[in-house]
Amino acid sequence: MPEFEDKDISKVIKILGKEVKKWDVPIINFMAVSTGDPFKVLVSTILSLRTKDDTTADASKRLFAKASTPEEIVKLGQKKVAKLIYPVGFYNVKAKNIINLCKTLISDYNSKVPDDLDELLKFEGVGRKTANLVITVGFNKPGICVDIHVHRISNRLGYINTKSPDQTEMVLRDKLPKKFWIDYNYILVSFGQHLCRPVSPFCSRCPIEKYCNKLGVERNR
Repeated sequence: MPEFEDKDISKVIKILGKEVKKWDVPIINFMAVSTGDPFKVLVSTILSLRTKDDTTADASKRLFAKASTPEEIVKLGQKKVAKLIYPVGFYNVKAKNIINLCKTLISDYNSKVPDDLDELLKFEGVGRKTANLVITVGFNKPGICVDIHVHRISNRLGYINTKSPDQTEMVLRDKLPKKFWIDYNYILVSFGQHLCRPVSPFCSRCPIEKYCNKLGVERNR
């Protein structure tokens, strides 16, 4: 397998960009398209952490049916929010964080989600992955959102060599052409969920196999 060259990333993204149209849209991207509301994108992203997309979608639907603004969610109270979002992972902690986030949005941001990475990182329960996803999906602005799929696949290809998602973000900020920043997460998450699985990926069906070094792949299908 030849070494993955920087120029190959453009070919990979072009190929996968066509392929993802066949697959289900990740819940956060669906939320952005269906609502156009950065606030709902932010809350849904918090709910999605360590939670399957189907569970996140159901929880978001229940919550927003009862309350769709920071003021309305604060009025519900933490216990009601926790009940509505159950069984997302760490639902009690997430309910507390969402209530506190809404209070801060009301008091400090005129109930509007900021479109700035550093401002988003000030909120309790919002890490770099969440903040970058809100920037790219909620506001359609350049950002590098790195979840486990992006980290794993970028390294598996041989495009980068990093040990953690945070390190991957910083390397991609220097290396990945900015025109790909917004779509990179969406494309690789879809690819990772459907073909490039963590264990035993479907290499025999992979449209970019000839570019991939399969680093860390012990077995495949």
